[in-house]
Amino acid sequence: METKDKDLLRGGQFLVKETKCEDVFTPEDFSEEQKMMKDAVMEFNDREIIPNKSRFEAKDYALTESCMKKAGDLGFLSVAVPEAYGGLGMGFVSTLLTCDYISSGTGSFSTAFGAHTGIGTLPIILYGTEEQKQKYIPKLASGEWFGSYCLTEPGAGSDANSGKTTATLSEDGKSYKINGQKMWISNAGFCKLMIVFARIENDKNITGFIVEFDKDKPNGITLGEEEHKLGIRSSSTRQVFFTDTVVPVENMLSERGNGFKIAMNALNVGRIKLAAACLDSQRRITTTAVQYANERKQFNTPIADFGAIKAKLAEMTASAYAGESACYRAAKDIEDRIAIRVAAGNSHQEAELKGVEEYAIECSILKVAVSEDVQNCADEGIQIFGGMGFSEDTPMEAAWRDARIARIYEGTNEINRMLSVGMLVKKAMKGHVDLLGPATAVANELMGIPSFETPDYSELFSEEKDMIAKLKKIFLMVAGAAVQKFGPDLDSHQQLLIAASDILIEIYMAESTILRTEKNVKRFGEEAQKVQIAMAKLYLYNAVSIVEKNGKESIISFAEGDEQRMLLMGLKRFVKYTNYPDIVDLRRDIAEKVKAENKYCF
Repeated sequence: METKDKDLLRGGQFLVKETKCEDVFTPEDFSEEQKMMKDAVMEFNDREIIPNKSRFEAKDYALTESCMKKAGDLGFLSVAVPEAYGGLGMGFVSTLLTCDYISSGTGSFSTAFGAHTGIGTLPIILYGTEEQKQKYIPKLASGEWFGSYCLTEPGAGSDANSGKTTATLSEDGKSYKINGQKMWISNAGFCKLMIVFARIENDKNITGFIVEFDKDKPNGITLGEEEHKLGIRSSSTRQVFFTDTVVPVENMLSERGNGFKIAMNALNVGRIKLAAACLDSQRRITTTAVQYANERKQFNTPIADFGAIKAKLAEMTASAYAGESACYRAAKDIEDRIAIRVAAGNSHQEAELKGVEEYAIECSILKVAVSEDVQNCADEGIQIFGGMGFSEDTPMEAAWRDARIARIYEGTNEINRMLSVGMLVKKAMKGHVDLLGPATAVANELMGIPSFETPDYSELFSEEKDMIAKLKKIFLMVAGAAVQKFGPDLDSHQQLLIAASDILIEIYMAESTILRTEKNVKRFGEEAQKVQIAMAKLYLYNAVSIVEKNGKESIISFAEGDEQRMLLMGLKRFVKYTNYPDIVDLRRDIAEKVKAENKYCF
């Protein structure tokens, strides 16, 4: 699919513009090169990571470091790095694909890999000078050096710009001295390079620095002990203390006071990559649950034959399929936006930075949705295993523990929920997304008389696409009324923002799933996509319920009297199916397919 053939929407515009199925990228669109990369990464995971699961759970930090070196030798650390700096220079989809399939063996390795290739390397690629990139990126790309990212402090978590670490310019103006404390630093135990954020004098914003770390010449850097964590047990996580750490002035990253912007943009990429890093975990958890359910017999019957278990397997499978659909849709949009900017004369650095920033809303949506889906998937996996699921002798409990951190790092899910709506409102104010026109149209529709004609829904997904359009109206109705009521004070109404974001999330995830399936039906035929159709319909049905709950909660929280009655009537109208899908049948069809294949098979 060439960029020029595609109607490429801006970030957030999915809410107010219709997307054609031909314009979304799906996992079924992988090129031969991408399929080869996927196979190589899966083979590495199956050879180096999965067989050593027990060692990772036993806090074998040296194993994590050794596997990272092997990943570097195979080129997996350099997929996103431009060829000029020793990388493979592959596109954003390939970057996401690598992150997806390398991450499912254990959260320990996944965290080390993600921290190094993402927030440990990208700030230099995106913001470094040519000299900085030439000096450091080849070492990071090859795995000769590993990177870490020192942002969080004891008093500065979600409020990243409130850090107390200081950077003081020397009298000769040639270096800075850094003093302070950082915590929860991934890869701290074996990194050679740190991206460190500190404040110069009384600057409003923090500044980024590239700090080399040699344990034989510590330069005032000391490490705390390894943290003992609920999950990701062999991911090196330590406190880092800086005492008069000398950093040459040429190691400032970007400009003075630009650290907060660097931190936020690095996290945008980190968020979509974190979502991808949860995908293959979901596939593997689902496969493991299916295999156990096929083997385990109760009352002389495999438990996979029981309706209660089928319902769980179907929901786990459908949410994994939805996560894939949405992640690769967004990844290709980012890749295409980068290509457009490069073609317009932007440097690779600027193109990548702006390309990802354009889809920051989608990155936050995906981070929240997929991190919560993988946790639910692991939780249901434990339930299917029953008492055995609670035992360390089976893989489910480790999967559940590893999944838990995904809702916290790269910005908590609460922060990302509020960010997604906040960024959308800001885009609307800048004129990048027209929310006002569509919101006004929905308000006028509510005042009019609804049509009582029965629509023609004979075509595949015609009712589902109509439902998606109605869910978008609900968001516009709720958000439009809320913005009108609270204006700039909307930020302080956090519960309302979180409810609105859940509506936004479900719209993007459900629409992505429908579009992927519609595209593949046109290519492979309806019969070949029968179960995918069932998954798309099931996911949408669940999404409608979530939207209805959050829409109602939002409306009740800020509207009263006639306005409340009108909005609640609109909500009721917009969540109503003409033909409700038979959810029990859909779940059965999905479960029967994975049961027969004995794995997640999509």
